[in-house]
Amino acid sequence: MTRIAIGGFLHESHSFAPLPTGWQEFVKPGGFPPLQRPAGLIEAMRPISAPIAGAIMVAEEASVALAPLVWCFANPAGPVTAEAFERIAGLLIGSLSDALEAGPINGVYLDLHGAMVAVGFDDAEAEVLRRVRAVVGPDLPIAVSLDPHANKTAEMVTLSDVLVPFRTYPHVDMKLAGAQATRLLLRMIKENRKPAKLFRDLDFWTPLPGQCTMVAPMADVMAERARLGAASGVWELGFCFGFPYADFPGCGMAIAAYADTLDQAGAAAEALAAFIASKEPEFALGVATAAEGVARAMAGGGKGPVVLADTQDNPGGGGHGDTTGLLAELIRQNAQGAVLAPMNDAEAAAACHAAGEGAQITLDLGGKSDGVPLRVEAVVEKLSDGRFTLSGPMGKGNPGDLGPSALIRVAPGVRVVVVSRKMQGHDQELFRQVGVEPAEQAIIAVKSSVHFRAHFQPIASEVIVVTAPGPVVADPAILPFTNLRPGLRLRPGDNRAWG
Repeated sequence: MTRIAIGGFLHESHSFAPLPTGWQEFVKPGGFPPLQRPAGLIEAMRPISAPIAGAIMVAEEASVALAPLVWCFANPAGPVTAEAFERIAGLLIGSLSDALEAGPINGVYLDLHGAMVAVGFDDAEAEVLRRVRAVVGPDLPIAVSLDPHANKTAEMVTLSDVLVPFRTYPHVDMKLAGAQATRLLLRMIKENRKPAKLFRDLDFWTPLPGQCTMVAPMADVMAERARLGAASGVWELGFCFGFPYADFPGCGMAIAAYADTLDQAGAAAEALAAFIASKEPEFALGVATAAEGVARAMAGGGKGPVVLADTQDNPGGGGHGDTTGLLAELIRQNAQGAVLAPMNDAEAAAACHAAGEGAQITLDLGGKSDGVPLRVEAVVEKLSDGRFTLSGPMGKGNPGDLGPSALIRVAPGVRVVVVSRKMQGHDQELFRQVGVEPAEQAIIAVKSSVHFRAHFQPIASEVIVVTAPGPVVADPAILPFTNLRPGLRLRPGDNRAWG
């Protein structure tokens, strides 16, 4: 019987984020399961919206035996600490060694993000793959699913046999990517061959808002990717958008093509690169200031709430989810019917629970990451334990466990959902867990850049991406990079190159 090892280690790292990512952030993250060890991995991950769930589904449908390793995820933040990286990598390699001791392994599937930076290893996924390859040898096939925000590098391509990124942002096809990677792994095992592969990086990058696949130009790029990927002999044509907050030479957009022959892989990669280049000017999408966005939201009169996206404090990009610039602007302009979520402040949440529902308390809200809290006189309207099940297209079925949470009123027309553990604001259940129905509000403010669109855009009368202080800057070119590759252009349509 065919037997494959299966595991994962996921993090998206922001080199300039204010807080590092340690062991505890993997042990108990918000919005995803906690760190899984071999004994419970399959049962825990089978029903979850994650790439590894798709891999499990395909393997079980094919009656393939699974050798579970470990799996873990931490919400994006600063680079992974050396301690956390070594402990988790050690668990992964140790469990792989145990699986090999128990019997033959025909292949390895890994659920990786692709944009992890660890202390000591800028290209952290390449280091994980190096260690896995050292254990299993040069011939055993290794298939990997990636987040399209991966900073895919030539070394990652060399050390694996196929890399399959998601096709969507918001990421509503995570399970499909894991399933595709596993199908290709089983094909390699069955046919006893590996595809030819070609890596191609691009010479410019685009900020996160311009990467959304629901709108042009990225929607057009991904349609062309699908067309080129269907060509004869092509196994996989993967395009990674890059995560433009990682300060190392591999940061940026890249393509990896896999085909029967190197010529076929090269033709597909070059054609896709040319198409992306033709769309470059369209990637320079504009955003509004917080003041402009709130004013527009207050003037909105359409059916459904106006959704404000606080893109620069996006917990999905390395923000801590606790800056107060947008909230202060809502209060300053006397917005009505506005609710902001989530505000990550465990101290404030604890104070609300100590005071009880109906209490009036003074809080220095948020600002734990940047030292700029907002003094508010708050009324505690609702308390919860922060536990819920996500229902949106991205995370349906995933557990939400944000710790003690509270709904507080901080101005006559402004309320805030305060939580104890960070999570990106991409799911309506963040509001419902404290009794707020998003569709019934005038203004919904979420800490997110793009992922929120999957669940909130269908109920919105308008979506406005706004900039308030935060580390996930809408224009990454302003960050103090020191280690990017020479010639990389940091703004679409700008001929000036870094270095």
